[in-house]
Amino acid sequence: MSIPVLSAGSAQLVHLFAEWGAIGVGVQLYRWQRRRTGQDGVLQAGSFPVFIGCILGAGIGNKLAFWIEWPQLWATHGGQLAAWASGQSIVGGLVGGLLGVELAKKLAGIRHSTGDLFILPLVAGTVLGRIGCLLAGLHDGTYGLPSSLPWALDFGDGIPRHPTQVYDMLFVLAWGGAILHRLPRMAHAPGLAFKFYLAGYLAWRLAVDSIKPLPYNYGAGLGGIQLICIAVLACYLPLLVAQCVRAARVKEST
Repeated sequence: MSIPVLSAGSAQLVHLFAEWGAIGVGVQLYRWQRRRTGQDGVLQAGSFPVFIGCILGAGIGNKLAFWIEWPQLWATHGGQLAAWASGQSIVGGLVGGLLGVELAKKLAGIRHSTGDLFILPLVAGTVLGRIGCLLAGLHDGTYGLPSSLPWALDFGDGIPRHPTQVYDMLFVLAWGGAILHRLPRMAHAPGLAFKFYLAGYLAWRLAVDSIKPLPYNYGAGLGGIQLICIAVLACYLPLLVAQCVRAARVKEST
């Protein structure tokens, strides 16, 4: 199978539209969920810091993770402003958004969990963003290694490859859908569902990135995104386990 081959300029434009579409849809879904649950709007004092922290943190993390994944680009493009505007990483956006939200909550004195409402926007945004990656083909760098599997795709160079963009879409739909289905059962532990989603996605990326071309080998065949996944999981999994234990105790006592 093959997909339409786009020029570099067209691929960049398609990916840009998909990226901004993903952001727009994610924001609207987040606002819809807040209204549905009777919470204030994103521009109100109780949620505005969280919204701004998420956007700024995701934007910064998005770019930093890309440069960690492609450190060799520093030598030729590091001093170019246009280069800093290019490149993105879903993992960087997730981790940066998380840190941005937590910092904003701390500065604003917000103590309640806000993460669970981000799951649906993240699923929808990831799917839309990956559609852009898929259509961008070889110009995007998110395709997989050569493969002889029947669903392998030819992105224009005559070599069937793992459609890792499609794998990513299917994973977030399945994983996110399963968590959202069980979300009412985790209502007694706010934030637990988001922790499951983030930990699951990072573990997934750690695995699936092993069948993608390696932009830069940091050692043991690991790329920059995989190192970020390992570092964040090492810090995040203990928090997930601790909240699971607390949630189990609360459930037993009720």
